Amino acid sequence: MADDLLSQLKTMTTVVADTGDLEAIRRFEPTDATTNPSLILQAAQQQARRARLAEIARHATDIDDALDAVAVEIGSEVSALIPGYVSTEVSARLSFDTDATLARARSLIERYGRHGVGPERILIKVAATWEGIRAARILEREGIHTNLTLLFSFAQARACADAGVTLVSPFVGRILDWHKAQDPDADFSGDHDPGVQSVRRIYEHFKGHGYDTIVMGASFRNAGEIVALAGCDRLTISPKLLEELAGTTGGLERRLTPLDAETRAPEPQDEAEFRWEMNEDAMATEKLAEGIRKFMADQRKLEALLGELRRE
Repeated sequence: MADDLLSQLKTMTTVVADTGDLEAIRRFEPTDATTNPSLILQAAQQQARRARLAEIARHATDIDDALDAVAVEIGSEVSALIPGYVSTEVSARLSFDTDATLARARSLIERYGRHGVGPERILIKVAATWEGIRAARILEREGIHTNLTLLFSFAQARACADAGVTLVSPFVGRILDWHKAQDPDADFSGDHDPGVQSVRRIYEHFKGHGYDTIVMGASFRNAGEIVALAGCDRLTISPKLLEELAGTTGGLERRLTPLDAETRAPEPQDEAEFRWEMNEDAMATEKLAEGIRKFMADQRKLEALLGELRRE
């Protein structure tokens, strides 16, 4: 009998669980796991966690302290189940504040240390704004690994690679969403998917110019997008799509392969060039802003939950 698609994918791509659900992580045995405010909120709403969350909330100095304590506690539990990285996000509220991002990232690493989880196991997730990328450059020089998220454009990817970030997360499905809204009758299947095309371009640029930054496709809408990116460094996949891949048999072809590196990397972008290229890319500008708003919407829900628990 042919191997299932998930087993085959794991031979060519590092599979990352896009969830804070411990049972899903146990079942699918990913190498890494990534979280965001939406996934932390889902985990925090589980009834079995309520008493512990209430304890955290009551002992926290303020809501920000409680938020980070919850994220690190869940991240520490996840780290015990996987051999690789756990991604933990700096508040989306700080997406345009380099100094505040730096302070929050360092605080998260210290919290993980108190849970016995070293910095080599953590990726600090930061939105790929100009300010976030500047913060990531500094953190990487301090030995703190970063995951630049909400990445929709080639300009963002280039800036991240120039900054030496550990990993970038291009959002495949959200790119597709935007293009489908603009042209609902177009064929965006398979290789025509603009999100897939974006990841391939980034992957080929990084490998072709010798950048060490890991490319991790994220935000998938269907298994076909994952199949089209087989061979990418990493893919972060929801439990629903992991289940579908695990239940599907057939051959899986490697679609992305590293290229020989060029002798000379391109010139780094300056801030003006970055902002101009983002301004010219309506999809990236709109989806980055929307993504920050959505993460903040779920963070506010989590803040409200923790505030309620503090008062109990």
